[in-house]
Amino acid sequence: MLFPTTIAGSLPKPEWLAEPNMLWAPWKSHGAELARAKRDATVLAVKLQEDAGVDIVTEGEQARQHFVHGFLERIEGIDFAHKVEMGIRKDRYKAMVPQVVAPLQLKGRVHESEARAARAHTKNKLKFTLPGPMTIIDTIADQYYGDRVKMAFAFAELLNQEAKALQADGVDMIQFDEPAFNVYMDEVRDWGIKALERAAEGLSCATAVHICYGYGIKANTDWKQTLGGEWRQYEATFPVIDKSTIQQVAIECRNSKVPIELLAALPGKIVQAGVIDVASDEVETAEDVVKVIEAVAKHVPKRNIIATTNCGMAPMRRDIAEAKLIALGNGAKLARQRLA
Repeated sequence: MLFPTTIAGSLPKPEWLAEPNMLWAPWKSHGAELARAKRDATVLAVKLQEDAGVDIVTEGEQARQHFVHGFLERIEGIDFAHKVEMGIRKDRYKAMVPQVVAPLQLKGRVHESEARAARAHTKNKLKFTLPGPMTIIDTIADQYYGDRVKMAFAFAELLNQEAKALQADGVDMIQFDEPAFNVYMDEVRDWGIKALERAAEGLSCATAVHICYGYGIKANTDWKQTLGGEWRQYEATFPVIDKSTIQQVAIECRNSKVPIELLAALPGKIVQAGVIDVASDEVETAEDVVKVIEAVAKHVPKRNIIATTNCGMAPMRRDIAEAKLIALGNGAKLARQRLA
């Protein structure tokens, strides 16, 4: 099938699970009740995607407060009690972050419950997202390793353990989220790709990396205003990624100032093309989606295109996110009719 659909990863959480329309949203319950609420929200997220015509579903990241910290919470050697303020993405914005204070190791499984709940409730292909090692170390303070690269590879080892376990749970695709890849281009070339490949080492399921200009939050939208008429950061990273063992690249294309012709620098990859803008509450039409797919198809073979969202939808209003999912499904269906 041409133009199968997926989403970047996250969906808004129901109001009964967490505070709506915000990142780092506090949970509404705790203990066993919270565990049940997370499971119910996971099943609901899968159902919403199926009904909208999403072919490769995710668990919507319903059991995580944050795409990075949801993984960090299950790691020994991290002090969450004494957070410090740190600049994120080359000081684009400030955040209170935990600290690495001892050797890192997993406490056990991280995402088993939500992966198995999603797998049990869909016959569709299932994608699961994990933070990439470079993005993790850009979101946590180091008080132990004293070396960013050494710490990144320590996290890559743990990511690999969980990724292999998720594959055994029945996950069809592991996607590593690396928004830091469009900030630290030299580091991507020097060690970032190697750390990412270590995280994906030994996987037989599909592998992907999601790189983007971030959620539709004010800190990111303000930053984008400083980047000029063309965003060419990927000009440096795409050729490096294309030589890697990672099979797919997820990239924003809808309302993006990334020159679409840069996608030609990924001839060896399947491109998950963002056809839904998560930084705008305007709901796309099926025609909008088709236009983006047509533009991408000028530089990427049609058989190598997956239609997706630009980034995660976690901070978005639920009704808008659900309408955008339907637009995604309808648009891909229309594109198949016209471009087959």
